[in-house]
Amino acid sequence: MDNNDWVKQLLMFGVGTTSLVADKVREVSEELVKEGKINPDQAKGMVDDLMDHIKSEQDNMSDQMERQLRNMLQDLGVPRQSEVDELRGRIDRLERQVRDLENKLWR
Repeated sequence: MDNNDWVKQLLMFGVGTTSLVADKVREVSEELVKEGKINPDQAKGMVDDLMDHIKSEQDNMSDQMERQLRNMLQDLGVPRQSEVDELRGRIDRLERQVRDLENKLWR
């Protein structure tokens, strides 16, 4: 399994967990409304506030995971895509120069 798959699975786990929490919060808020402990507007506000907080935390955690993964790959010496692309360009230019020199020698 490559690193992208691992990160995607971890993020999907977070989304699934968030979904379960959201369902449970809605159930509890509906029960509180039925019992008359809070009104429907308070319940909606409570659910919305909690979900906003969870989403914010999830976004922060996702950003932290990405930074940590980037740092880990850098520590392992894995080059970034931009570095690989730059090296490919340099190799292409060198191959062209070698071909040009070979062609000059054979003329």
